[in-house]
Parts: sequence; C-alpha cells; structure tokens
Amino acid sequence: MPAQSLRLLTRQLLTRRLLTRRPLTRRLLTLVLVLPLAACASGNSPMQLYPLKGPIADADPTLVIQATARNTTGTSGELTFRMPERGRCTGTWSSLTPRTVSNKKGMSLTFKKTGGEVGREIETVAGVNTGEIYAVCADGTRVQGTFVIGSGTASGTGRASDTNGNVYKLLF
Repeated sequence: MPAQSLRLLTRQLLTRRLLTRRPLTRRLLTLVLVLPLAACASGNSPMQLYPLKGPIADADPTLVIQATARNTTGTSGELTFRMPERGRCTGTWSSLTPRTVSNKKGMSLTFKKTGGEVGREIETVAGVNTGEIYAVCADGTRVQGTFVIGSGTASGTGRASDTNGNVYKLLF
C-alpha cells in the first residue's frame, strides 16, 4: 500500500472520529499500519560459535559467541557477531541449495482446466546442502567455515576457524 494512501486513510479515520466511537475501527487502523511493516521483515536466525581450540577456548571454555544470520529464507545473506576483545565482525553466509524449476505451457482438454495452462513452479530439492561462512572483524581477524544444512530449514552444523588459531563448532 503506497504511503500516500496510508496517510489519507489515517487522516480520514481520525477526522471522522471513528477511533473514539468504535473499537473495531481502532483495530482495523492498527492492522492497516502494522501489515506493511510485517511485509518488510525477512528471516533472521540465531547462530552460535562454540570455541573448541585456541586462545579463546583456553581463556574461557564456556564462552558462546552469538551470531545472527539474516535472510535465512534465501540461499545467502549477511552474518554479524561480536568476538571477545576483537570487536564486531560482519560477513556473509551462503548455501548451495538445489532447486528444480518447471515451466508449464500448453493446451488442456480436460473439463476442469479448459483453455490453456501457463505457469512456473520452483521447488527446493530435499536433502542436505553445504554452505560457507566468511566474516572480517574490526581488528582484521578473518573467520571462515563450512556447514551442512537441511533443505528448506534454517538449522545446521559445521566448523569454522579464524586467523588467530581459534577453531569453533558452528550450530544454528
């Protein structure tokens, strides 16, 4: 819904004083204002890096580094996390997710679908897919790893390492 139409609808509702007379109209206005914001949201998933070896694991073996993977409904996206004493790290995650694409064109002679049939279907192939992460921290530390992920899910496991000699278990 364009912003101008939304403003016009809001102004009309307020000038008619419908908000004070009818609680249903207030709910409707709330719905109209919230739906465009919900449409902008994309899938974000938490990711954890558990230090297994290296200076971070030696200093605190119970430490868990929390990361956020964005756009997990797609096949790649932004990755952000904060390393202890190294600052913010930003990078990318990417997964090789095979998909099948089928195009339909033609004439149908059945009673249910008279005329023609035109369309396109995209489907994720079931299985386990591989992926990679790569991030650079504020101090120049680079983190690189690989993971496996189930098709159509935002969960997986893998390993990562950084340029300071740390090795991590990756879970999400």
